[in-house]
Amino acid sequence: MITARAAATFEPVGRSVATARSFVRDTLQGWGYTDIVDDAVVLTSELVTNAVVHAGTSAEVLCLRSDDHIRVEVADRYPEREIPLQSAAINMGSPDREGGRGLQLCAALAGRWGVDYSATHKRVWFQLDLPERSVGTRAAGPALPSELLPLADERVRVAVVQIDKTGAITAWNEDAEHLFGYSAEQVTGKPLTDLAAWPHTPGISTGIADALQLSRWEGSYGVRGSDGRVTPVYASHLRVRDTDGDPSTVCLLVRNHERAVLQTPVRVPAPDSPSDGQGSDPFEVFIGSPAPDDLDGLLQRTVERARDMLDGDSAFLLLATDDETELEVRASTGLPSARQRFARVPVEVGPGRYGSARMPAVHEDLTQVPGAVPLLNGTGMRSVVTVPLKVEGRLTGSLGVAAESPDRYSNEEALRLQFAADRIALAVESARLGELEKLRRGSLSFLVEASDLLAGTLDRDQTLALMAQMTVPTLATWCAVYTIADQASEPFLSYVLHEDEERIDGLKALLSKIAPPEPVPTPGARVWSAPAEAAHQAALRTSMRSLGLGELASVSSGIGTTLQTASAVGGETVVLPLVARNRVIGMLTLGKPSDEHFRQEILELAEDLSRRAALALDNARLYSERMAISQSLQRSLLPPELPEVPGVEVEVIYRAAGEGNEVGGDFYDLFPISDGAYGFAIGDVCGTGPEAAAVTGLARHALRLLAREGFGGPAVLERLNAAILDEGARSRFLTLLYGELWPQQDGSAVLKMVCAGHPLPLRLRQDGTVVPFAEPQPLLGVMDDLELYEQTMTLDPGDVLLCVTDGITERREGTRMLGDDGLAEVLSTCTGLTAGAVAARIMRAVERFAADAPSDDMAILTMRVAGLHHD
Repeated sequence: MITARAAATFEPVGRSVATARSFVRDTLQGWGYTDIVDDAVVLTSELVTNAVVHAGTSAEVLCLRSDDHIRVEVADRYPEREIPLQSAAINMGSPDREGGRGLQLCAALAGRWGVDYSATHKRVWFQLDLPERSVGTRAAGPALPSELLPLADERVRVAVVQIDKTGAITAWNEDAEHLFGYSAEQVTGKPLTDLAAWPHTPGISTGIADALQLSRWEGSYGVRGSDGRVTPVYASHLRVRDTDGDPSTVCLLVRNHERAVLQTPVRVPAPDSPSDGQGSDPFEVFIGSPAPDDLDGLLQRTVERARDMLDGDSAFLLLATDDETELEVRASTGLPSARQRFARVPVEVGPGRYGSARMPAVHEDLTQVPGAVPLLNGTGMRSVVTVPLKVEGRLTGSLGVAAESPDRYSNEEALRLQFAADRIALAVESARLGELEKLRRGSLSFLVEASDLLAGTLDRDQTLALMAQMTVPTLATWCAVYTIADQASEPFLSYVLHEDEERIDGLKALLSKIAPPEPVPTPGARVWSAPAEAAHQAALRTSMRSLGLGELASVSSGIGTTLQTASAVGGETVVLPLVARNRVIGMLTLGKPSDEHFRQEILELAEDLSRRAALALDNARLYSERMAISQSLQRSLLPPELPEVPGVEVEVIYRAAGEGNEVGGDFYDLFPISDGAYGFAIGDVCGTGPEAAAVTGLARHALRLLAREGFGGPAVLERLNAAILDEGARSRFLTLLYGELWPQQDGSAVLKMVCAGHPLPLRLRQDGTVVPFAEPQPLLGVMDDLELYEQTMTLDPGDVLLCVTDGITERREGTRMLGDDGLAEVLSTCTGLTAGAVAARIMRAVERFAADAPSDDMAILTMRVAGLHHD
């Protein structure tokens, strides 16, 4: 039974023989049958030579794999032959003649061989039996000198972690505890996603949660240890199920430099479907089949295959920005990838023709040309070959392979690498454009949501919190917001957020000790190196101090905090200005840990967010200032405190409608007039805002002034009416209940009241009856010649007088309105209550009457005659 096949066609030119040999060698090595490679290559070479050189036709090579043998068929388009007689011995010819040795070699080396003819093809085939292997052997590598073996620690630790179907950790072995610093008790039940350092990019790429759902997954990521540092690991995930059918994922983790322990050997799998005669796709030969369907996976596979193809120690791939002026590191192997990811370098850099990423370049020794390849600075790499990735003549990236020894590469390796780069450039560009489209869609969704959130609040502190929470962890690992009160003020650190809450205090302390960034209005992100430098200096000083003092517990704890803070801010830090209405009102600072870099698309997204956030923050500032002015004005229109009236309990409740940014038109007052006499008032000015506030202030202060001059109630209101009309166009209607109160020796109270267009006051007797306690008269601010009169009444001990504004009586729920009758009904249930309890019950009933927030100001003034107490 055929288990695999591979096919290729070779043109009738001399170089096709070498290409055919490489095809067969790569195919059989990919299948793991190195034992028979040499024999198969020799036979193929002879048969292909007969076809393309001696017969002058194209050759088709087909490799077939079965359970116990390999069959190779070489077909040409020269079917002429001599049919030998069955009884005659076949003469193979002289082995010394120039042609015809192919069949002799087949007879000598192959277990079986033969020749098949058709009208258009002649096919020579041979079969090589597979050597017997011990049970369980799947792949083996050659014996290598010790210095060429992969580097590992004295003891290789393999962390075994099991994850249940919800993503929570259920098993954590001792090696995991040693590698990452957490005990099993600390992590059991927690999601692995809390520990995994997985790159965050809005709208694209596979996340750790997705990887844990796959049946099998293998690759690199980071695990954040108990000390805050990220350990790069190589992981192999296998999805299993228990006897009850519940799935879980078993994760084997080793340190990234020990990945050879787990990594599956790199092979080029053969297609399982019959060949179409056109040969294997060069892209799939290089990348493997199936090719990764995401950009990061494709780029990582590319650098690993490029490294293996040129037997390098490291490899890297950079993608060009849209304007082709910079290259951004997107994948690497054998280099500190977490530190270098998304780092940017100029396209044109370094001396001479090798400084351009637009041409293939070979550097025999980087120590002779310092800085020629900035990405490799400080990595120990000596020789490097780089080639461009181009699509339709446009630079889209750069692929490089490096080695630790000098003089490793020549132009021949550059040609091989360029050939591979040409085959994958289009696939990489297509995947990159797909990623950009996903990123743009994700960015648009992110900005729409951000705009909605920012527009939903006018509170300054909440706006600052939203700014930080939208950036962490989607755009950055940590964020700090500086605000500037005015042009003469220094930037102030207003808000700090880190994705790990335990790092916030240390980060805030660090940023408080360094000078804030310069408030530059130039748009765009600029790098700010001060936090990383300060963190590393603080960590160094703490470590040196601890060495001099000895291992004290408090010092050790301080070291841990300082080192964790240094790790948290050790990456790239950028500052974006917050500009609103042509003024810098603050800075948005974004940071990465452990020397990580920001990708260009993320910075562009952050810049767009900063513009929206700046406007929202400035709107919140303006609203806060306006609300503070309104509240201050509102307080000035209400009495600072109420006087104590002998024998009378007084309670006031005032609720302004809206969000506090409009001055209400309702007001109240209670003030002494003379010995034993008190004036009280409750009124409602038509409308809200500054014009209503002007009339409110005029009314409250005029009432006090006129009453203390000895004018009676009608005279006071008539003069106030004239003053309101004198305001002209700024005048407003005013409903007002004004009265004078005289507590009596017998415990009662005498009242003189004028109700000018205001809701009538209600009297609650001790027997529960409720009656209006005044007669309606014209409101103020309408007529010039206003004639008012006052009514004198007496409140008995225990009686309650309730005065309200129309916001109480006109409370609505659909077509229903509370009205005077509804208010009287509620008041009738308040027999025996204190003035404060009566006011609270009335307000509670009004609020419960309708579900919507009140649309009008509400004021309640209650007075209960408690009677004078005699010694």
